[in-house]
Amino acid sequence: MLANICTLFERDYHYGVGVLVNSLYNHGFRGVVWVGYRGTLPPWINSLKEEQGYQEFSVAEDCVIRFIKLTTSTFFSNYKPDFMLQLWENYCPEVEALFYFDPDIVNKRNWDFYIDWVNRGIALCEDAYDYMPANHPYRFAWKELAERYGFLCQRELDRYYNSGFIGVKQSQKSILFLWQKLLHTFEEAGYINLQDFCLAFNRYPYFQTDQCVLNLALMLSCEPLSTVGAMGMDFGGVSLDIMSHASGSQIKPWRKQLILNALNGSPPTLTDKAYWQNTQTPMQLYSPWEYNQKKMALRCAAGIGRLIRRS
Repeated sequence: MLANICTLFERDYHYGVGVLVNSLYNHGFRGVVWVGYRGTLPPWINSLKEEQGYQEFSVAEDCVIRFIKLTTSTFFSNYKPDFMLQLWENYCPEVEALFYFDPDIVNKRNWDFYIDWVNRGIALCEDAYDYMPANHPYRFAWKELAERYGFLCQRELDRYYNSGFIGVKQSQKSILFLWQKLLHTFEEAGYINLQDFCLAFNRYPYFQTDQCVLNLALMLSCEPLSTVGAMGMDFGGVSLDIMSHASGSQIKPWRKQLILNALNGSPPTLTDKAYWQNTQTPMQLYSPWEYNQKKMALRCAAGIGRLIRRS
């Protein structure tokens, strides 16, 4: 199966992009990574090839990153279905499957696993807050609003999925059209603002972020799903060795003061460790001195963490 990867970044999230690509390559991915961005290109880019509508950077002989500069004012979390559909329409119509990863995810699993996964259904991972029963008041509100605009519920779900990762075959891209349609319909109706991260927190219809709308789309779709639990993203400090996701309010690994955090009772996380294992090859994101300093800090912080724990 011909599959490509995509992600979105701005500001210092380029550090996450570099590690994401390294971690995928180190586990067998060979092919194209599409990166939509705002602002400036990463400092670790040393040469670019100009192409029609994108700039190409060679990661290794058989892997490239294609950078697409974006002008949208939409908050990137709310732009995922738009970006994936644009890729299929304008850049890679021949691709059979697309995988979106947030730029604060590190891959830990061989690439063949992902191909098998998406062949079984839309690939998803549960969120840290993984259980939301079918009779949850938020779900009732979402369904009520959707029905008001002509969308009918096709199935009941009890699990709540993280929107930081999704794998979709082209034959199932109707889920992306539906996700996109819901976001834009509810914005036009005044329920959400796509330029904000929090869509309608603490008020009807209780869309906290884009992933609430994704979860509604899954309720309105009858496309088959293939899902893993929250351990698939190392949530709760327990790992299935698939991905590690520094999501939400977590300090991103590239910003973290490891020793200071450990002294305050927060030892290095699984994501911190996975991040620093993938910073230097095939792309070198840090100088040898910077890397060695961080590696030493990681060891010290892990030792401190065995002695000091936040109660």
